[in-house]
Amino acid sequence: MLNANAIDLYYGAAQALRAVSLKAEPGKVTCVLGRNGVGKTSLLDALAGQHPITRGTITWEGNDITALRPPERARRGIAYVPQGREIFPLLSVEENLKTGFAPLPREERTLPDDVFSLFPVLKGMLRRRGGDLSGGQQQQLAIGRALVMRPRLLLLDEPTEGIQPSIIKDMARTLKRIRDERGLSIVVSEQVLSFALDIADRVLVIENGEIVRDDARDAVDAAQISKYLSV
Repeated sequence: MLNANAIDLYYGAAQALRAVSLKAEPGKVTCVLGRNGVGKTSLLDALAGQHPITRGTITWEGNDITALRPPERARRGIAYVPQGREIFPLLSVEENLKTGFAPLPREERTLPDDVFSLFPVLKGMLRRRGGDLSGGQQQQLAIGRALVMRPRLLLLDEPTEGIQPSIIKDMARTLKRIRDERGLSIVVSEQVLSFALDIADRVLVIENGEIVRDDARDAVDAAQISKYLSV
C-alpha cells in the first residue's frame, strides 16, 4: 500500500501542497479531483519522486521512500504516466514501449502479452512513429509503456486530457481491467467527474493544495464535488 502522510511541497516560496495525506490500496483506484492549478500534478510528482517534499513521509509497501529518486521508485514498482503523456514522437511504438524496460533486470525485458490485449490497436502500429498516433492512441501507448515496467503502483495524471468522449469510456473500462486483473494500486488525478466516478473506489478532492474531501465511492455527493470543479 502507498501511504502519503501530511506532505508539504514548495516551489521556491510558493507552497503547492499543504499537509496532504493519501492512501492507495492494492486492487483499488484512488481518484484525486480538482481544477487546474490546485495541486493535482504536484501531488503525483511528489508520489513519483519528481519533486522533493519538505515535510511529511511517503511509504510504499511498508518502506519509507520519501528520499528516493524517481529511478529508485521505478525499480520498486512505481510507474508514472505524466500529464501530456511524454512519449517519444520520433521513436516507433515498439521502441516507446521498450523504454519501459529501464528499471527491469535484463531477464524481464520482454513486452507483456496483456499490454496488447488491453490495447490491441498498438499491436498493429508497432512500426509507426509515436508522434503519428492520435491523442487517444498516444495515451494508450503511454499507459502501455508504464505497464511494461510490471508496476505494482500506477500513477496517472489527467489521462482524459485531450481525449474524445468515446475513447474516455474505453479508457475507463481498460483501467478497471488493469485494476482487477493485475491487482494494482492506482492513483489518478482528474477533472472529469463522470470518469472519476466510473473508475474510482475512493475519491479525494484537492483545493489550494489541501485535501478538502475524502470519500468512499458509495458516499460521494456528486453535486458537492462539482462545486470544486466548476470554473
